[in-house]
Amino acid sequence: MSLTTSTHDTVLEAKGVSKVFMTSTHEVKALDSVSLTVMRGECLAIVGESGSGKTTFANMLLGIYPPSAGELLLDGAPLPTRRTLPLRRAIQLVQQNPLSSLNPRRTVGASLRLALDVHDIGDRPGRAGRVGALLEEVGLPSEFAQRYPSALSGGQRQRVAIARALACGPEILVLDEPTSALDVLVQARVLKLLDELRRQRTLTYVFITHDLGVVRNIADRVAVFERGKLVEQAETEEIFERPQNAYTRSLIGAIPVITDEELDLRRKVMEENGVG
Repeated sequence: MSLTTSTHDTVLEAKGVSKVFMTSTHEVKALDSVSLTVMRGECLAIVGESGSGKTTFANMLLGIYPPSAGELLLDGAPLPTRRTLPLRRAIQLVQQNPLSSLNPRRTVGASLRLALDVHDIGDRPGRAGRVGALLEEVGLPSEFAQRYPSALSGGQRQRVAIARALACGPEILVLDEPTSALDVLVQARVLKLLDELRRQRTLTYVFITHDLGVVRNIADRVAVFERGKLVEQAETEEIFERPQNAYTRSLIGAIPVITDEELDLRRKVMEENGVG
């Protein structure tokens, strides 16, 4: 399912990035001299157990945390923690739990319209039409603009969250466990949608996850984090077929073994949705 990018330029780069948090008694090094590149149009998966530093890295990409050392570059220019509006537009987030990320008191349309208003995209009369187009782009009827998040299924809410992230025309989506709360049927459909959107919009994905089964279906390359360090990075096939690091091998070995029935269901869903 992964997309081999036709361009080879670097859109995002981390150079020796470290992050230290201070507690009342000691320092905690969440990231330790991480250097990696993200190529334009690719999906880079960042994997690791809880506490590996992958979420800290994502938060630094989003400008939530400043690096303690090193630097981040976007299109070759320094990426500051304090973001201008164009930089905020360039990198958008899709969170794990859309129910908590969507305002329950706002309709779906109001949430999408807010992103257009904040970034001053299009003229005011045309924004309602833009909301409908965004919903249709993620596979939802434009009439869903009148609904509230509580009236949607988990998969529908995640599609709304993706539409909101796309509203301001980003270059990069940071996807933080975007399918972990979904069942296998819905998960496959959302992954297919994400892959289609990446091709259509030439998007770049930084995909944060612990689920290596998902990684194999969407990522071009994988970066493995362990205790704040980048311990291995390679193309997805290389990671699964010839892992070099013992920690990577342990993650692959820990992929849950599912029943024959679940395996048949997953294969059927993947085939029906063109995934894999």
